[in-house]
Amino acid sequence: MKVESLQDLYAEQLRDLYDAENQLIKALPKMAKAASTPELRNAFEEHLDQTRGHAQRIETIFEGMGEKAKGQKCRAMEGLVKEGSEVIEEDMPKGVKDAALIAAAQRVEHYEIAGYGCVRTYANLLGDSEAATLLEQTLEEEKEADELLGGIAEKVNVEIPQGRNEDAKRTAGTSNRRSKTAA
Repeated sequence: MKVESLQDLYAEQLRDLYDAENQLIKALPKMAKAASTPELRNAFEEHLDQTRGHAQRIETIFEGMGEKAKGQKCRAMEGLVKEGSEVIEEDMPKGVKDAALIAAAQRVEHYEIAGYGCVRTYANLLGDSEAATLLEQTLEEEKEADELLGGIAEKVNVEIPQGRNEDAKRTAGTSNRRSKTAA
């Protein structure tokens, strides 16, 4: 479809988000299964329910436009989901994996926040206040999900190994003393 107007762009962006939400509906259960902390697993499971609602809202908006909801391949979400899948497959300590899953999920949330902010603005400009209200609701839920993940990250990130082990720290400290002594 050729984009020649704000209405065309709006519809195209909604299709992109619709596909993105449907990709997430498939990815979130895998992320939940890979999470080791109950709080993170629950956050993914709860967001899965919200994500289904986000897709339904887009379907409602398309119905109001007299169009059938259909996705347009969202390559950005495809890449973000692939990165999340790579984290799931990687062999790393549980806490580190949880931190990496949170990072991947927050990237997704930030992408969605940007997308929903744009289409909500388009809906307002096009005078579709009902759609704008639905999109604002989704936008707020995406922001809340991002904040929830950020809060979980603050707990998870402090519980995982922070870097070099103590032997490496001692060796580094000894090397520094030798260098100073030799000088």
